[in-house]
Amino acid sequence: MSSTRKDRVKAIRAVLEGIVLLLVVAIIVSALFSFKTYQPYGEETAQDSTGFVALSYFGVDRTGTETLISTASLDEQLRTLYEQGFVTITQQDIVDYYQNGKPLPKKSLFLMFEDGRRDTAIFAQKILEKYNFKASMLTYAEKFEVDDPKFLSAEDLLDLEKSSYWELGTNGYRLFYINVFDRYDYYLGELSTLEYAMMTSYLGRNYNHYLMDYIRDKYSVPKESYDAMVARISADYEGMQREYTEKVGKLPGLYSIMHSNTGKFGNNDRVSETNAKWIYDLFTLNFNREGVSFNSTSEDHTVYDLTRMQPQAYWPINHLLMRIKFDSDLDISFIPGEEEEFANWEVLQGALECKPEKLVVTSEPESDGLVALKDCTFADGQVDLKLTGNKFGSQTVYLRADDAMTNAVFVSLENNVLRVGEASGASQNVLFEVNLDEFDGIQYDSVEEDEKAARLAEMTALARYGADASEILDYTQQAREVTTWETKSVEDGAEAYVPDIDINASGSRTLSIVLDGPSVNVMVDGKPAAQVTVNNTNAGRLGFGCHWGGFGWSQRNLSDDVYDGVIEKLCISTLPDAEGNSEIIYDDLLHGFEKVGHEVATVWKSVLDWFIKYL
Repeated sequence: MSSTRKDRVKAIRAVLEGIVLLLVVAIIVSALFSFKTYQPYGEETAQDSTGFVALSYFGVDRTGTETLISTASLDEQLRTLYEQGFVTITQQDIVDYYQNGKPLPKKSLFLMFEDGRRDTAIFAQKILEKYNFKASMLTYAEKFEVDDPKFLSAEDLLDLEKSSYWELGTNGYRLFYINVFDRYDYYLGELSTLEYAMMTSYLGRNYNHYLMDYIRDKYSVPKESYDAMVARISADYEGMQREYTEKVGKLPGLYSIMHSNTGKFGNNDRVSETNAKWIYDLFTLNFNREGVSFNSTSEDHTVYDLTRMQPQAYWPINHLLMRIKFDSDLDISFIPGEEEEFANWEVLQGALECKPEKLVVTSEPESDGLVALKDCTFADGQVDLKLTGNKFGSQTVYLRADDAMTNAVFVSLENNVLRVGEASGASQNVLFEVNLDEFDGIQYDSVEEDEKAARLAEMTALARYGADASEILDYTQQAREVTTWETKSVEDGAEAYVPDIDINASGSRTLSIVLDGPSVNVMVDGKPAAQVTVNNTNAGRLGFGCHWGGFGWSQRNLSDDVYDGVIEKLCISTLPDAEGNSEIIYDDLLHGFEKVGHEVATVWKSVLDWFIKYL
């Protein structure tokens, strides 16, 4: 190749690379920056509302984490609420509603984002602008004293206010834990957020937040007098007031006390009285509880005793809508997703959303979700699918079912246990069951081994963040002593430590179910799992059900009574004939150009997410 031609190729390549880079930069700028102004709802939309919905998010991440909602999910949730007629209200609207009887729009929404994360402001801003929504950013005053790039500075907060899409609120002075015991009832006392984070996997729910109680010893006896308790709590409010006044120029009017859920302002009456004094003196609004989204004047809510719901990062859209619908009795419509696929299904209970190669069945509160495939009956065949709903809760495949889905062969995953059997009316005959941890061959540590690991992690954390050299040395020595503990394993005959399943623990299991006369064979993740003989050999319907599993284990003590069953890559086929050939009865898989387009879009989104997050 001549040098002239090489130069031409290089020039063309440079131009193409430049175009791609400019395109990426343009998309990033478009995703992060805008120059719109919030427009308040018109007074003509206000009427005699029965109340308002309050939602509070932990934070926002471009791609999402276990606790931070992704921008795509947040956009979907707020877009859906916008399309169903919700408009946002301000802090002053709430004050006027309770104190002056001011009418609100019928579908009023109050939005909050907690913890004051910088990424929350960056990623939520464009979404708020898109739907003309206003939100309150809640922060901890303590963060103003340190230069932590993860959290918003005082200057950042003032810029948010100027944008017109944000109001300011506070979670308090700091997040701090008291009266902490680990899951073996070992007393740890008071922990900072950093110490708590290092120990969290070994803690239960036996701890409290700094403003909720007296500081107590290992016998639960107060270690401080009443006057000392008042002085300690007052110092927190004074510090909060000082930091906001000096750095921001004012103390926000909105407070969300961490973390009450008591119906008062603490777990002890005298502590509650102390908090109440400061709350009434300093703030105009206080969100005191989590779990219910709707606030009204008919349920003893006041401006100082409001409740909010904290949507979780893993919630599909109908989960949020189901919670709001049953909290408020507002006119809420569930989202069907892809209309063409949705038309193939009958929704018997709960809600259904159809996505590419995915069905999401959402239960009613403390109840069930149930859908059935239309115009498809078979007796023998093979059903392949993946169940990806959370481990805690129940997802069930119904086969050879009658019209009411009450008589059927079933295969279910319930709290990480595989069950196969027959349903007849309200009764179930379980023919086979196995814990899937056992099926996977997971080896549990013994209780003794786990307690040793817990104590070592705890002493290591306390040593790392010790107040002085003496304390660091003491905890380091205790950690060394723990390493010498002799423990028995499960193989030695010791009791196994079986952890509780967290309500948000994700699950993913590939199932292959073969029905051949009275024989039912089930494979899980490509391995034989169950072979049973059933009485029901009749041709029947195929359906899916999900069931709320109860208020299960949650470190954050979340209150959620809705469950989502998730079915991916469903394919129903006939049994192989003598030549080994089978036919597809039904599938929801993408094919041809549709599949290619979906994969290209997925890759492009991943590339764009990477650029926005890391560049």
